[in-house]
Amino acid sequence: MAILTRSPRTDLPPAEPAPAPTLPRRSPQGVVLAASLLAFFVISLDGSVVNVALPAISDSLSGSMADLQWIIDGYTLMFAAFMLTAGTFSDRIGASRAYAWGLGLFTVASLACGIAPNLATLIGARMVQGGAAALMVPASLALIRQTYSDPGKRARAIAIWTAAGSVAVALGPVIGGMLTSGLSWRAVFYLNLPVGVLGLALLTRIAASPRRRAPIDMLSQLSIVTSLSSLTYAVIEGGRESWGSPAVLGSLALTVVAAVVFATRQKRLEQPMVPLSIFKSRTVVVCLTAGFSINAVFYGAIFLLGMYFQQVRGASPISTGAMFIPMCALISVVNMASVKLAGRKGAWLPMTIGQLVMTAGSLLMLTVSSSTAYLIPVLLLVPIGLGGGFAVPSLTAAIMENIDGERAGTAAAMLNTFRQVGSCIAVAVFGALIADTAHFQRGMNTSFVICVVMLLVTAAGTGLLLPRLTKKTLK
Repeated sequence: MAILTRSPRTDLPPAEPAPAPTLPRRSPQGVVLAASLLAFFVISLDGSVVNVALPAISDSLSGSMADLQWIIDGYTLMFAAFMLTAGTFSDRIGASRAYAWGLGLFTVASLACGIAPNLATLIGARMVQGGAAALMVPASLALIRQTYSDPGKRARAIAIWTAAGSVAVALGPVIGGMLTSGLSWRAVFYLNLPVGVLGLALLTRIAASPRRRAPIDMLSQLSIVTSLSSLTYAVIEGGRESWGSPAVLGSLALTVVAAVVFATRQKRLEQPMVPLSIFKSRTVVVCLTAGFSINAVFYGAIFLLGMYFQQVRGASPISTGAMFIPMCALISVVNMASVKLAGRKGAWLPMTIGQLVMTAGSLLMLTVSSSTAYLIPVLLLVPIGLGGGFAVPSLTAAIMENIDGERAGTAAAMLNTFRQVGSCIAVAVFGALIADTAHFQRGMNTSFVICVVMLLVTAAGTGLLLPRLTKKTLK
């Protein structure tokens, strides 16, 4: 039997080749770095730029010392409180989306700060700013990690990212003084608007980041926010009213209860926000307490001297901002020197030296009075800035090198949280001490005595507990 075959048709068009598999779109490295730098720069800038504008805000909106403290602490408090879950949230929705949400919210909150008709609106908008800033920090770092596959290039990108924060801290008081004197205190917040628009524009050229399932425990987040907020409230209101008032005592009690709820919750969770076992490491404990003290002294000094120059000495905002230039100008230089010394001798040495230098500057500040020549406090601020800039990079390296890799993100978030809490508590305590303008000098002296005691304790802990733990890992 013949086998019939069908001749192939020749009238059909040739088949199109199968499409090649689609590869993930890679983001331009320069664009990612620029976007990340913008985020960290504006976040760090807002941590110091507002200090010089405080007296102008007080005159414009009729604010008390407690109100001025909340303008600073509202931002820092939310930054610290949401830092612990910001990294998890960034992983959950993707770093690029988290960056977009954070920067968009930060920009809108900055506009709200600029047009605020009263202090309540301004303080509320500052709190939103702080929460948005907490979201941007881990997202911007994650974008760098995802984009730079080469370890060497990634390390350089992170170093540039870190340097941007140091530059912003240094420029903050200067820019704040210039804008407040030349335009208005509101311009300090309007400055963030073009930066936010530019960052969001850059984001359109960045590929969407991958997501991963990451649990967020709302009870833990709520309890840590409650604990930190009630503690800050108690310290600020205790200075304005009375430490024995029902509101202050109730806030202190709420602080303790919320902290216990947080700790209990961490014990029960399979994936806690803060694994309590991490505190068994002496390195972690020493680094966290040192970070708290260093930030408390650094930002506490900026707050105190900003008020001193303007309220006691009658300096203008722009003159006040210029007086912080020597303090902040060399921070990025000593950052690199710290890393080199830590590589040879261990992180304990630059950490200890840095804290002792800050101690010396704080101790010498006790000689400053209402009649002291302007140049003296300006020069005495220098060791506080240099000491902090010398200690922080090695402190960060110590905690990251002595913790399990899987907990590195948690350790970094905890360090940033402790540092921000240090800033927050310092402004709350020191502001309460100088609230009575008739006794400003006594309050400032007491504040610097507290700085000296804190730094001596943490410097001693660093020098005695860290040497054997860090020399091997940081070579």
